Amino acid sequence: MAGRVEGKVAFITGAGRGQGRSHAVRLAEEGADIIAMDILEDYPSVGYPMATEDDLHETVRLVEALGRRIVARRADVRDPASLRELLDDGVSRLGRLDVVSANAGVCSVQPWDQVTPELWQDTLDTNLTGVWNTMVAAVPHLIEGGGGSMIATASTSGVKGVPFLSPYVAAKHGVVGIVRSLANELARHHIRVNTVLPAGVNTPMLMGLGALAPLLEIDPALGGIFENALPVTFIEARDVSEAVLFLASDESRYVTGLEFTVDAGQTIR
Repeated sequence: MAGRVEGKVAFITGAGRGQGRSHAVRLAEEGADIIAMDILEDYPSVGYPMATEDDLHETVRLVEALGRRIVARRADVRDPASLRELLDDGVSRLGRLDVVSANAGVCSVQPWDQVTPELWQDTLDTNLTGVWNTMVAAVPHLIEGGGGSMIATASTSGVKGVPFLSPYVAAKHGVVGIVRSLANELARHHIRVNTVLPAGVNTPMLMGLGALAPLLEIDPALGGIFENALPVTFIEARDVSEAVLFLASDESRYVTGLEFTVDAGQTIR
């Protein structure tokens, strides 16, 4: 029985670990070949380590263990040239491009008066401009192939005024705007553009949220903003990957411009 994305090629940013690795593995399980990248370099402004070369190698190992092909290398979503070079090489080697998961991102928690200019710029450059750069690099390949699906990782912070994450919230709101705009602009090329909006996901990015508890102790009234309707604190990366798989597959052939919440009901609170 054919997989749900059998014969497709998916490009995934931030694939060294966390949600990106999970998306790569889940799509490979359903028959996709993968083009993967990660920055493999820490940000001085962000208080937790990024993925390493070993992490990306592990993603390669997991995909290849499923019998799928993968092209993986270091690249930076803030650098359009590196994305174009990787995609040109990946498409040349794997034959096409059908799916884009613009997943790479960083997150940091602090009150508004501790947001440094460097942190603001790094977050916007990665989480917003990086999504734009990823899609701009991919669109010509999707048009050449007759269409496809682009999926941006936003967040519940893309539709809620979550406190203590101002740069992240600004970027994720912007991602939702990019997706809405491009969904209209690219529809004539049979390119669908959607977002997934997870609540807190159990990945290494959680290390960036350690400062949240003491801030909420100062202003407990804000705690409810972070609560889920379902009785879970965090969701798993695999839960988000199932949404990405649906949006990547032909099952969602008429779905575009959607904010797909995978949030345990956080946005209905």
